[in-house]
Amino acid sequence: MDGIINVYKEPGFTSHDVVAKLRGILHMKKIGHTGTLDPDAQGVLPVCVGRATKLCGMITDWGKTYEAVMLLGRKTDTQDISGNIVEQRRVSVDERMVLEAATSFVGGYEQIPPMYSALKHNGKKLYELARQGIEVERAPRRVNIDFIRINEMNLEDEEKTVTFTVSCSKGTYIRTLINDIGEKLGCGACMVKLIRTRVGQFVIDESLTLNQISALVLKGTVEDYIISADELFDYPKLVVREEYNKLLYNGNRFAADAVCEESEISQGQDYIQDCGHSYIQENAREYEQGQQYRIYDAIGNFIGIYAYRESYFVPVKIFYSGERDEM
Repeated sequence: MDGIINVYKEPGFTSHDVVAKLRGILHMKKIGHTGTLDPDAQGVLPVCVGRATKLCGMITDWGKTYEAVMLLGRKTDTQDISGNIVEQRRVSVDERMVLEAATSFVGGYEQIPPMYSALKHNGKKLYELARQGIEVERAPRRVNIDFIRINEMNLEDEEKTVTFTVSCSKGTYIRTLINDIGEKLGCGACMVKLIRTRVGQFVIDESLTLNQISALVLKGTVEDYIISADELFDYPKLVVREEYNKLLYNGNRFAADAVCEESEISQGQDYIQDCGHSYIQENAREYEQGQQYRIYDAIGNFIGIYAYRESYFVPVKIFYSGERDEM
């Protein structure tokens, strides 16, 4: 099994818990998650298995969408409802003020990471220092908020809450965003609930709980729900003729006349093997400098992502690991 599973992380589990449980469910060691979710948070957590673990860093960089509930008037040391209350303030805001304060963060802004986070300071995780009562200075990090949409406001209730949807860049702490919105309103705020509804192309409606994955393993159909690595890239597909396979397996670059395009190989495997130099030269394609492609060997194994540079295809990210289908 090589690919990505769209896991629904339930509350109470850490991202590392999910990976550990999946190793037992799938009987595989080579598994990695694609971005930490707080234990109380829930929602989409793409998990890479097998050779697709090379994708973990790339998926972590993708944009994310969350649905969050903000409680006005309360500040905690963790910036969420589970923390110790450090301040209670009177809330005197209306819907217009909340909307203006929230949407003022759309675009890029400098966010100071929370003390209760896995970031490190002099080799120690910040949350370890925070639990010892130590607070250190944190450098702000540039994050980007694509949009904030207010879904519901309950400003007449005793506990005044706001539910909103936010799409943002990697590295954004939603509880810190909520804390910053509360500061802008002058009443303070903390996060009550967080659901991640999207990571890149992975959406919550298509995610699977650990129990559902266990059931699929018992049925023998779990592989139907594993997305292969090459499906994640919206790049043109190119197949290299058999005599050049060794270059691919060794991670080398190769010349443009070594490939047949997907439209040229629709006649099947024999056509790939018979696609010779003269044909390629007569039907030469123009490739855009810097354009990236999905590269496959002559029998259809996905090798990796290559970029076209000065008549050669140069490897960008190799997924091939020495195992391949047989002719």
